[in-house]
Amino acid sequence: MKDELKEGLEGQWIIETTQEMAAAHIADEGFVVYSTPAMVGHMERACVETVAPYLDDDEVSLGVRVEISHIAGTRIGETVRTSARLVEVEGRRLTFTVEAYNEREKIGEGRHQRVVVKRDRLPRKE
Repeated sequence: MKDELKEGLEGQWIIETTQEMAAAHIADEGFVVYSTPAMVGHMERACVETVAPYLDDDEVSLGVRVEISHIAGTRIGETVRTSARLVEVEGRRLTFTVEAYNEREKIGEGRHQRVVVKRDRLPRKE
C-alpha cells in the first residue's frame, strides 16, 4: 500500500441499470426493479475504484464485511451512482461509508470493509 492511502479518499461508480441487474425472484412476474445484490456489488466497485490507485501492483482489496440498507426502489433503465468514502485505515483493513442514488433520490447507504492482500496469496484457476 502506498503512503497516500489515507482516510478521506472518495470515489464513485455510475452505471445504467440493465435487466441482468433486476431482482430475479420478482422479474418473472413482470416487475423490473434494481436488485439489492446488484446495488451492493456496485457499492463494492466504487470502493475498489477508490483505492486501486493507492495499492501496489502486487496487491488487491477483497470485501470482508457489508452492512447495507436498500431504502428506495429503482426502475431498470435508470442511472445509479454509487459513492464510497474511506473512513478508516487500520493496517490492511479499510472501512468505507457507501451510498447509492438513482435519478430521483438516495436508494442505499451503509458501510463496507475490505482487506488488502497480496495477489500471490489468492487461489488461481487450474
